Amino acid sequence: MSHSPTLTIWCNAKFSAADTRLLTDGVAPHRLIYSSNASTSVLTAGKADPALTLADVAFGQPDAAQCMADQRLRWVALTTAGYTRYDTTEFRENFGARGAVLTSVSQVFADSCAQHVLAMMLALGRQLLPSHAAQLADRGWHYEKRRYESRLLTGQSVLLLGFGAIGRRLAELLAPFGVTISAVRRSVHSERGVRIIPEESVSSALGQADHVVNILPDNAGTRNYVNARRLACMKPGARFYNVGRGTTVDEGALIEVLRSGRLGAAYLDVFATEPLPADHALWTAPNCFITPHTAGGRHDQDEAIVKHFLANLAAFTHGGTLIDRVV
Repeated sequence: MSHSPTLTIWCNAKFSAADTRLLTDGVAPHRLIYSSNASTSVLTAGKADPALTLADVAFGQPDAAQCMADQRLRWVALTTAGYTRYDTTEFRENFGARGAVLTSVSQVFADSCAQHVLAMMLALGRQLLPSHAAQLADRGWHYEKRRYESRLLTGQSVLLLGFGAIGRRLAELLAPFGVTISAVRRSVHSERGVRIIPEESVSSALGQADHVVNILPDNAGTRNYVNARRLACMKPGARFYNVGRGTTVDEGALIEVLRSGRLGAAYLDVFATEPLPADHALWTAPNCFITPHTAGGRHDQDEAIVKHFLANLAAFTHGGTLIDRVV
């Protein structure tokens, strides 16, 4: 897809001085304009902005309704891996009909999310968390309990709910451990080293997995996907991880299964309500470990997002293939 030499690029992402210079220098000779409602958080929904009507390209989190209405806009480059606000039939059809494209930055966050899950798998297996808790509490020397409750990741089975950029990277990281990896996704075609299973086989797959990793996005078909029925299908003692979206899990059902002791542990990075209220029952649920939506975190996040955009800008202007294209 080849475009005019000079584009107007609208941005509502607020970067550091160094990353702003990287962006400014990198987009030349194109024109760069900023929204008056710029935000440092990639998770913040953008507001409608008159300046967007001047743009050929939107970089950040533009208002979805305005994107559909603005016929000049040819490409929306999101600064997030998720794209819930844009994941509607109306948006896809609107953009597709006029040849406009939507991209995410899944590749930017894939490695960090995958490493985060692997870190928790190993921390749980090697009893690092209870050992640290003891260090902060009674400083007891729980030698036999910690030693004989430790588990090897080697040879265990992992089920991935969703298989995009994060799932692929996690599968690569798990490969040296000799785990058996299965994944559920809509398109059932083969993947090297991963058994792709159809939706109708989820119940039996849940019953065989030692680890269930939820990487599902938020949309009408995934909300409360991990519900009481599916949790009941899981193998006793299995461990559940969520780095997808909080809305895909029935949190009440998860709390109940944790309290029952049937689920070995839950590691949660995302929640239906964020920040998670201080009085929420998940904070005190047994064997529940929480991080504050930081699985995708990396110290060079904004630099990586800008470089991802600049690589895609070069492809966009020269008819190349865009990375992380959604529409």
